[in-house]
Amino acid sequence: MATTALPPDADADIARVTEALAMITPRWNVRLLLALSGPPLRYSELAAKVPWLQSGQLHPKLKSLCDAGLVERTEHTARHVTYGHTERATDLLPILPMIATWAEEHLEKADRPLPAIEQIEDSLTLLTRRHAAAILWGLKSRKEVSGRVLARIVMPSSDWTNIYPPLRQLVADGLADTAGNGQPYRLSAAGDALGPVLGTLSAWSAGQPLDQAAHHPVWGQPQAKSAPRPWVSSQSRPAPAALPPARAVGSSPVWHHRDLFSHATADRPTAVISAGGPRR
Repeated sequence: MATTALPPDADADIARVTEALAMITPRWNVRLLLALSGPPLRYSELAAKVPWLQSGQLHPKLKSLCDAGLVERTEHTARHVTYGHTERATDLLPILPMIATWAEEHLEKADRPLPAIEQIEDSLTLLTRRHAAAILWGLKSRKEVSGRVLARIVMPSSDWTNIYPPLRQLVADGLADTAGNGQPYRLSAAGDALGPVLGTLSAWSAGQPLDQAAHHPVWGQPQAKSAPRPWVSSQSRPAPAALPPARAVGSSPVWHHRDLFSHATADRPTAVISAGGPRR
C-alpha cells in the first residue's frame, strides 16, 4: 500500500531504503557487522571482539541480524556453532565507507578526530529520523517546494501541518534548507550530497549491483551546488584509538574494514546520543 503520493516505483523505493536503514541503524549493529567481516566466528570469539556487549545483549542482537538476513548462524555440531555474514551483508559493507566519507565532508567538525565508525553511526541517526527518507526524496524530486505541497507528497493521508516537525528537524540536521517562515524548502548541499549513499542503498535494498546507483531516477541526477550552512555542535566523545588519514574531497573511498573498526578496544564505547544537532 502506498504511503506517499510519489509514483508507485518511488514509493516502493523509499520503503525499501527505510527498511534497510532500520536493519543497520540500531545500536551496535554496524559494529557487529564489522566484527564479523572475516571468517565465521564462534559465539565466544565474537564476544571477545565486542567486549562492551554483555552476553545477554549480544544474543538478541545476533538473532535480530539473523532475522534481517545479514548474519548466518551455522550449527556444525551441538557444541560448534558459528556466525558469519550472509551474501547480503557482504554486499552491504562497501556502502559503509561511502557513509563515512559523506560524514567526513559534510558533518560538523568535532573538536577531536572521530573514527569512521562514529561518523557512520552519526549519519545513520540523521537518515532514520521519522519521514526523513520520504522528505529527502520529495525535495530532490521537486527541487524547491512549500511545506504544504511537500506534505501532500510525503504524507497525503495526514494533516498537512504534520510535515513541519520532521521537516524542521531535517533543517536543524543540515539536510534541508529554507530562507525562513513561509519560504519554500530545498535540499542543502549536504542533503544533496547524500545522493550516492541513498542511491547505493536503494540498489542494495532492491538486490541490484551497487553500481546501479549512478542510474537511480532520483539520486542519480547531478549534484546541485549551494552554499554551506553552519552546524550546531553536539556533545563530544572520547578520542578514538586510531583514525584513518583524511582523504581529499572528490577522491574515491579508501576506508578499509579494519579502519572502520579500529577504535574497538576492550573499553566500552560512549553511549549513543539520540537527539540534537547534526551529530545525533
